[in-house]
This record gives sequence, C-alpha cells and structure tokens, in this order.
Amino acid sequence: MNDPFKQATGNRKVLTANESAAGRLDAFLTEALSGEFSRNRIKGLIEQGAVSMNGSPALEPKKKVHPGDTFEIALPEPEDPEPKGEAIPLDVIYEDDDLIVLVKPAGLVVHPGAGNWTGTLVNALIHHCGASLSGIGGVRRPGIVHRLDKDTSGVMVVAKNDAAHRHLSDQFADHGRTGPLERAYRAIVWGRPRQLKGTIDAPLGRAGDRTKRAVKHEEREDAREAITHYEVVERYQEKPDGTALVSTVECHLETGRTHQIRVHMAHIGHPLLGDPDYGAAFRTKANLLPEPAKAVVNRFPRQALHAFMLQFEHPSSGETMHFEAAMPADMEELIAALRTAG
Repeated sequence: MNDPFKQATGNRKVLTANESAAGRLDAFLTEALSGEFSRNRIKGLIEQGAVSMNGSPALEPKKKVHPGDTFEIALPEPEDPEPKGEAIPLDVIYEDDDLIVLVKPAGLVVHPGAGNWTGTLVNALIHHCGASLSGIGGVRRPGIVHRLDKDTSGVMVVAKNDAAHRHLSDQFADHGRTGPLERAYRAIVWGRPRQLKGTIDAPLGRAGDRTKRAVKHEEREDAREAITHYEVVERYQEKPDGTALVSTVECHLETGRTHQIRVHMAHIGHPLLGDPDYGAAFRTKANLLPEPAKAVVNRFPRQALHAFMLQFEHPSSGETMHFEAAMPADMEELIAALRTAG
C-alpha cells in the first residue's frame, strides 16, 4: 500500500482508505501501518478506543472497511519492554508464597501505561518480589489480577505465581457468582439516594474517548453488563424532608467494569465528591456547606472512593480470605468535617 497518511501530528495519524480498501478494520490498519504494530496490538488499540472511523470511535476490530473511509489513530508512545523495580513503599497487610494483599494509596497508578511508565504499583512489586514476579500475567502487568483507579485507594490482591494468577483471575472473572469473592467500597456522594438501599443495573460502555465510561442501552455493541449494590450508611446536612446534601454509601460490586461505581452513582444523580470526570457539575454544591467543611470539600483532590473490603478464595488452601482497610486520612478528614457541619 502506498503511504496513505495525509497528516501526522505527534502520536496521532490520519489516513483515508483507497479505492481498493476492504476487509476487517484490524487487518486494514495493520497493513496500513506497515507492520509497525502486530495485528493483536492493533486490535487492542481499537478496543481501547484509540481509533476513530469517519469521526466516531471504532470499537470493533471486525468492523468492515470501505473505500473513502477516514481514520484517526492515537498511537501509543514507545514502551520500555520490561518495567523496572523501584523502591516505592508498599503497605502490605498479608503475604505468602502465592499472593500479596496490600493497601494501594490514592495517587498510585497500578501498572505502567501512557504517561506513567515508572512510579507504579508494578514497579514497587517488582522491587519487593524480585525476579519471581517476572512475566506472571504479562510483561506490563505482572501479578495483576484486578486494579483500582489511580485516585481510588484500597485493598488489592496480587498473584506471585502463574497458578495463583489463573485461580484469582478466574474468581474476578466470575464476579463471586459461584465463589466467595466479594468487593466492597465506601463512597462519599452528593445528595442522598431516594432509596436508602438499592441496586443499579445499567450496562456501561465507552463515552467516546479512551478513558471515560457511560451508561449504554443494552443493545449497543459496546455495552457490558454492570451491576452495583449500594446502601446509604451516613447522611450529612440532612433536612426534615429526608434529603441530605452529602451521604456516605457502601457499594458492593456484582461486576467490575472500569469506573463502575463512579458512573453508576452519577447515573442516579449522586456523583462522588471530588470526581473530575463525572461530578464536576456538582462542585458548586460545596457553597451550601458552612466553614470549615466547605474549605475541606473544595480542596479534596480526588474522587472520594475507597475499596475497604476484599474477600476471595486462597488459590492453594481454598480458605476464604477476608481483608479490610481503614478509611484513608483524607477521607477521614472529609467525613469529620461533614459531621461537624451537621
């Protein structure tokens, strides 16, 4: 194929399919990029939302290409093939030959990726475990079986060998439907859900870019089942009619989609405090709080979400393992300020 690229800006390329273009999108782009990336890598970029087709996200590798179609590809930055160990402190609460259970602080990225090639949990784990962690579950994500968003704190489990990785991965894929796996979070949200206890069953898909998610109709091709069970556990600035300015809710995941709790709570009208992606429009509600609570809320730097409980079956012993992590200091300060405000 003659060079089809009409524009190249930074790590983005734009091309137009010629008159003979046909076949699957992943195959077409693999050829168009002249082998710069494998077909599997191209497939991954498509599924991650890095490819637009005729101005809209193209999320299906098998999508058909036709002459005249236009594409924009966000190419990944060159990668260091193997993450290196870094002496980053880990808050380990349990460890044996099969796994590590730790508390991830807010601000720590789980695994290397665009813009975060170093300083991640994976770098810390490689330093902590040495060569034994290498390659388990993939070069980029050794030992990782689930993750938390960068600015979400809480309990995580990491596998230390292939057998443990497979066993734990299967449990997370099953979402606890046939085993003891359970994940629970505490979130501080704006308002008070009308029902103090309920279930949000709303499929999620990409929101038009590589990172954000949105509720989708179940028949959309990118919609994925997403179910969150929630219960209000504390209310702040409550009024006689039962409404409240802020609430703490406990959320239990039946599925584990990206940003699931954040999107689901926003979907029912109660986004998380501090959430820059799904709750920015609610920030002015802080003006309804008296000082010093108003100041504490305004300076809170992240989504108010903490994974406080994790339960799973040990991959070797079969024992049900249950772990909890205390609320981090920043959320404790936030709750204390809200309680003082009334």
